[in-house]
Amino acid sequence: MLQFITHPSDRYSIAEEVQMAIEGGCRWIQLRMKDASDEEVRNTALEIIPVCRETDTFLIIDDRVNVVNDLKVSGVHLGKEDMDPLEARELLGPHAIIGVTANTVDDILRYKGKDVDYIGLGPFRFTTTKAKLAPQIGLDGYRDIVTEVREQGFEIPIVAIGGITIDDVKPLMDTGVSGIAMSGAIINAPDPMIYTSSVMEKLLDIH
Repeated sequence: MLQFITHPSDRYSIAEEVQMAIEGGCRWIQLRMKDASDEEVRNTALEIIPVCRETDTFLIIDDRVNVVNDLKVSGVHLGKEDMDPLEARELLGPHAIIGVTANTVDDILRYKGKDVDYIGLGPFRFTTTKAKLAPQIGLDGYRDIVTEVREQGFEIPIVAIGGITIDDVKPLMDTGVSGIAMSGAIINAPDPMIYTSSVMEKLLDIH
């Protein structure tokens, strides 16, 4: 499972990034435009919704629950300072995907009973795509966190995020995470489509 997270780039528009990730086989896009207005996010979402629908690609939007609700995309990703997931669930209904950010075991366990669909756990290592960075987790950290959360009986999918490259895919999946999220490694690759395709092949090999 690969989630591609958009990030402003000098080389491509967000719509072009999404197109290349989808052409590379990714079927899960997070539209993340931290510094943009709701209107800009909405306009970009409207650009990429058709290609997501044509290819059965999940489209979730970072933080903007109101835009998700208006456009009826697949769901929302909520950071720690964003809307409470229970409130988002009430607004978006039972079928929306709701993902949340976590950095520790305690963060994850706090979401027990809150009807969230996945945890974005990170950062794996230093990343320039996020402004306020929590301490880096590393491979051992992921292994410990996943083990402890599962021992507590919480089976929610955990997605690794933060500075991940293609070489990290197998070691990270071996820690027990359910998937990975990538942004900069794909956008900055010489050919983002081929890079995405290579990541997808690695993930398929693991399964």
